[in-house]
Amino acid sequence: MKYLQITGEQELKGSVKISGAKNATLPILAACLLIKGKVTLTNIPLVSDIYTMIELLSNLGAKCLIDEHSVCIDSSNITSTKALYEIVSKMRASILVLGPLLSRFNECEVSLPGGCAIGQRPIDLHLKALAKLGAKIELKEGYVKASGKLKAANITFDKITVGGTENAILAAVYAEGVTIINNAAMEPEIINLCEFLELAGVKIEGIGSKCLKIHGVKELKSDFTCKIIPDRIEAGTYLCAGAITNSEITITNVNPNHLLAVIDKLNELGVMLDVQEDKISTKKYKKLNSCNIQTSEYPGFPTDMQAQFMALCLCASSDCIIDERLFENRFMHVAELQRMGANISLNNHLAIVKPSKLSAAQVMATDLRASSALVLAALAAKGTSKISRIYHLQRGYEDLCLKLQSLGAKISLKDENDDK
Repeated sequence: MKYLQITGEQELKGSVKISGAKNATLPILAACLLIKGKVTLTNIPLVSDIYTMIELLSNLGAKCLIDEHSVCIDSSNITSTKALYEIVSKMRASILVLGPLLSRFNECEVSLPGGCAIGQRPIDLHLKALAKLGAKIELKEGYVKASGKLKAANITFDKITVGGTENAILAAVYAEGVTIINNAAMEPEIINLCEFLELAGVKIEGIGSKCLKIHGVKELKSDFTCKIIPDRIEAGTYLCAGAITNSEITITNVNPNHLLAVIDKLNELGVMLDVQEDKISTKKYKKLNSCNIQTSEYPGFPTDMQAQFMALCLCASSDCIIDERLFENRFMHVAELQRMGANISLNNHLAIVKPSKLSAAQVMATDLRASSALVLAALAAKGTSKISRIYHLQRGYEDLCLKLQSLGAKISLKDENDDK
């Protein structure tokens, strides 16, 4: 079992290139199932979740060829419409193959998904949207069995759902007529998905808004290239690394417009930033102020940055309050931060974060973003920390160890078997 060893209180310096967005790549990979031909995706991140989705597409019969940070997908000859439990259980985003398989083949079976245990994330909104489009849905033996020739419909989500919006968009591609999706999620990753589908010949109105109109098609184009957007969560994590170590670092290959809520909170904390067209630099500060954070759907403060900011708030000069509104079980990292000396108290969905002197400890990651919070805390802590279960980290951060090493962090990837 591999773990990270980090010696804290080191100043960072230099620049790091942000990888492509995992959460944009996954739905676009699923969308490739709609296309009876080859497409190429560039700027993909080489993380385990991406490899899992490619494994799933390959299992369905797609031909997938990875070349550095590009992948060519050929879904001309899909041989199966059943997404097996053995693969789907590794990653929640696997449920995104449901919409395109049903839309193209009028039937499919997809195992109920797995992924990070950060709270209840039911797929009922996905299934209601597909039912609106005319699908017959049956839950049997741990699988979603869907069938039917889809037709355009008006879909209104009871609450904003990123995955539900993506599945509805993908299902509507071959549905006859114009599908209207109300209360749609507006994340940049959804915009990237819509841009991909436009390259394939789908007309979509209202991209980037809460109301999308998808004009169904009979056939899609192939042989085109789509670039994945930069990962705004990875970018925000490295900005927090610069801030928590009071260092001057630069992140490149980034879209600052996707990070406005994160930038605002860093500024509120007193972290000075130099924001340019495709790069952001952190500057030194005299002290960190306090701030209050409430997570919400885009363009609000992202829940995927909550854990990282909790680590950063431990270095503030006074109390900070974090209000987690999206997931009821997303404070699992608190217990591990407390092992490092963090003074954090919880009251349902509220966390009161008090200024704390962090010291090294042996901790373990509980989910993807929690793992990055522990890395940040270890960078600021006195002594050498050990972070285990880093397979969570590897789901969403490409070469984190190497990137932090390039900035001067004392971090190394080790194997417990080598310690015996």
